[in-house]
Amino acid sequence: MKLYSWNVNGIRAVIKKGDFGKFITKHQPDILCLQETKAEQGQAEIDLPDYQEYWNSAHKKGYSGTAIFSKIKPLKVIDGFPEDFTKKYHFIDDEARDSANEGRVIAAEFDKFWLVTVYTPNAKDDLSRIPLRHKHWDPAFLTYMNQQQKTKPVIFCGDL
Repeated sequence: MKLYSWNVNGIRAVIKKGDFGKFITKHQPDILCLQETKAEQGQAEIDLPDYQEYWNSAHKKGYSGTAIFSKIKPLKVIDGFPEDFTKKYHFIDDEARDSANEGRVIAAEFDKFWLVTVYTPNAKDDLSRIPLRHKHWDPAFLTYMNQQQKTKPVIFCGDL
């Protein structure tokens, strides 16, 4: 099985330049995980009939986002953290930092494993998002991975 992870920094720009099609043709991944898509499904002209597409887009247009393209149909797909995580890890305290609405995590369950792709919040140049990372995001992500691992092995990838 060939699994690739790619921070595209804007899927529409990568498609426009022709890089997306070239990548698929050259590598022929069974599963492709994307980060920083900056688009919703349907906003990018993608014609991959052999692939199932799963997108988790940010509520804010043109911002972050993750996607999974898979030739193998997953048993189920989960966008983001479970709802109880948003409360437990206080993602809802500050709407501007609500990473639960930024399309940063998408998980797919397959027969023998979980696949999770993530676009971790950047600390920013002024380090203003360090508290989000240390108090909220990192503990939530670790707990989520441990929770998934109780049922099947986990493969996680992305922009960490």
